[in-house]
Amino acid sequence: MIIVTAGHVDHGKTSLLHALTGTHTSHLPEEKKRGLTIDLGYAYLAIENDILGFIDVPGHQKFLSNMLAGLGGIQHALLVVSVEEGIKPQTIEHLGILKLLNFSHIMVVITKADRSNDEQIQSLITQLKQQFDLSSSKFFVTSAQTGQGIAELKTYLISLNHTHSKVNQPFRYAIDRVFHVKGTGLVVTGTAIAGKVKIGDEIYLSNELKVRVRKIHAQNNESSEGIAGQRLALNIANVEKEQIQRGDWLTQLAPTQASERITIQLTAAQSIKENSIIHLYHYASHITAKLNLLNATQAVRNGNYFAEIICDDALHFAIGDKLIIRNGDDSQTIAGGVVLEIHSPKRHKRSDARLAYLKLLSQADQLDTRLALYTQHQTVNLSQLLWQEQIFLEDIAILSYQQHSKWLFNNAFKQQVQQNIIDKLSEYHQQHNDQLGVTKARLHRIAALDQPEDLIYHFIDELLAEQKLSQTRGWIHTPDHRIEFNHTELQIWAEIRPLFERTNQALWVRNIANELSIDENEMRNLLYKAGKLGYLVPIVKDRFLLHEQISQFAQLIKQFIQQNGEISVNQLRDEIQYGRKLTVQLIEYFDRSGFLRRKGNVHLLRDRETY
Repeated sequence: MIIVTAGHVDHGKTSLLHALTGTHTSHLPEEKKRGLTIDLGYAYLAIENDILGFIDVPGHQKFLSNMLAGLGGIQHALLVVSVEEGIKPQTIEHLGILKLLNFSHIMVVITKADRSNDEQIQSLITQLKQQFDLSSSKFFVTSAQTGQGIAELKTYLISLNHTHSKVNQPFRYAIDRVFHVKGTGLVVTGTAIAGKVKIGDEIYLSNELKVRVRKIHAQNNESSEGIAGQRLALNIANVEKEQIQRGDWLTQLAPTQASERITIQLTAAQSIKENSIIHLYHYASHITAKLNLLNATQAVRNGNYFAEIICDDALHFAIGDKLIIRNGDDSQTIAGGVVLEIHSPKRHKRSDARLAYLKLLSQADQLDTRLALYTQHQTVNLSQLLWQEQIFLEDIAILSYQQHSKWLFNNAFKQQVQQNIIDKLSEYHQQHNDQLGVTKARLHRIAALDQPEDLIYHFIDELLAEQKLSQTRGWIHTPDHRIEFNHTELQIWAEIRPLFERTNQALWVRNIANELSIDENEMRNLLYKAGKLGYLVPIVKDRFLLHEQISQFAQLIKQFIQQNGEISVNQLRDEIQYGRKLTVQLIEYFDRSGFLRRKGNVHLLRDRETY
């Protein structure tokens, strides 16, 4: 368990921790010389079956950014107030920050009691309780010089519940220092926000580099593992010091794309105007950003709002992360925030429907409730979901959701999309009753363009398997939709087909018309009808191949790509023994049909089920 000490400069935080633990938390020569904490200081108290960790944060306003770096993932705080000086600016600011970060347990420690009397002490306690809503907080009166109250405070801290609520989540660790230790190697220090880590584990840096944990010091003692709520020093391998900085993360889950635009629930500590430039503090990270209010033009003190933050530097946020927001010159704390979305939309962000959704989201304190909102009308990228919620796949497996590839969705969404596919295809048949059907790629475009292609292909395959859709020579149609040659057309087709079979080539309309002495326009209409029936495929305007030929080429391409990973025009030309021009026309047709996709000068398999 970690406890943070907060309060005004020179109110005795460092001396208090020295009295509790025997450790002087100043670690910089300048700190010891000046008698104040500049960066984060640490002290530890060994108790039965555990070690209490203390973070001594700097009390001077000048070093507030260092103070904020030490607060992430901590539940307990000691607000230190000197009876000699009373309530000071940083007392008020630090207390405000603790409340904005929703600290679950704030204790108040009155220091330097040996320099005052009981009347002054009680007056200060009464003032703190009445002015700052601390009537439910535990108060301790202490003196580091005489030892007054130290034993009582220590006993109370030992009695606290040391179980961290996020210990069963994926490991997530905010780095606040990085340095080399001679004979050991690269070491990072920080707070374990969630989860567990063991020696030998491979975990991710924010930049997606994988590192290996060689040694662990938990709460200042060598250990085989570290858990949520502990200060950890990790000796890591496979990375250079220059690749890490304060504010980076070590995580069990592979980091998804860092966020530049997030949605938060904001609690204002001061009046805030629309489109404000701000300083944003997120665990050990500190960046500048722009804040846009979504449901107001100006925030008033103690009001709650929805807001969008556009970051100047992308950060790795997660749902529920606590934020501190300071004004443009970083001189005043103006708000706290809780992350609601890590990738907020750019459009329609102030619509009634959008604000209603955010209200529901802000009230959803359970995973299953949020998942129901996420999947109400859309599918969710699984890896992004695991990251933003900081959960394991097993946490979702127990819930009633379906998964295909990297997508998560509910049954109602699937039924809605599949019914829309059927409806759109029926509309297409009404508007184009002379055509047999459409390709899978075309059906995706007309029925569900806003949904992932591979997922829609999967839904179409399910409909085909359930015989709710049919497929004839590559064309997808409703089961009751039919078009056929009339008697005359069928006789002419019987003469056309052997021409393709004999030459095994792509043939032009004009050449076939001349060969059979039929009017070119009449032949063109017949060949395109044959294409609509699925007998022929127009690879370019007026040039056709038999569907069977196309299927054979597709099988050849699938086999080639399976062995080589990709195929080029020249490679396909060598395989099928066509000229380059015809080969280009053929491979571009496969790109358009959704069977292949071009990447530079090569082509990759896009949907192996097209043929």
